[in-house]
Amino acid sequence: MAADPDFNKAGELARPSDYREWIYLTTGLGMNYASGNSGENPPFDNVFVLSAAYREFKATGHWPEHTIFVIEPRQSMTKGSINKAGHYQGERLPFLEAAVKDSKRFTSGWAYFSFEKETPAVKAFPQDSGCNECHGKNAAVENTFVQFYPTLLEIAKAKGTLRDSYLKSGEGR
Repeated sequence: MAADPDFNKAGELARPSDYREWIYLTTGLGMNYASGNSGENPPFDNVFVLSAAYREFKATGHWPEHTIFVIEPRQSMTKGSINKAGHYQGERLPFLEAAVKDSKRFTSGWAYFSFEKETPAVKAFPQDSGCNECHGKNAAVENTFVQFYPTLLEIAKAKGTLRDSYLKSGEGR
């Protein structure tokens, strides 16, 4: 792939600086896996993936090694300029999240990261973290929540790469 994730000698993932040039996948609004209420102005989560990984997924329905996703959270705004209803995106919140597929580096094949403020590099969450557990149990394709990305879900259905556990849950119809 053209731009593999960058790990330093300590095994920390370098904060991706050019993720806004990657493929934009989707935006969630107020998504929360722990409770049902995200408040009056829930955050937006913009999801980006490396271009080469996206092309490979389109061709095969699988994510290649060294795939990296970035989630960029932004404030949800309701009042501003001429807006009279609905929500629009405001300033970026002071953290980024990332997911990386690397079967040689991580025992589950995937790892999850959170960059607070402008931290240049961070260690992965432990392999037994809540992120790994939730993605491993609930993701539609490999450890990714393709079920929330409409265009990718269509590809996974067509390629037959939806996980059995997702199909058995009744969501994958």
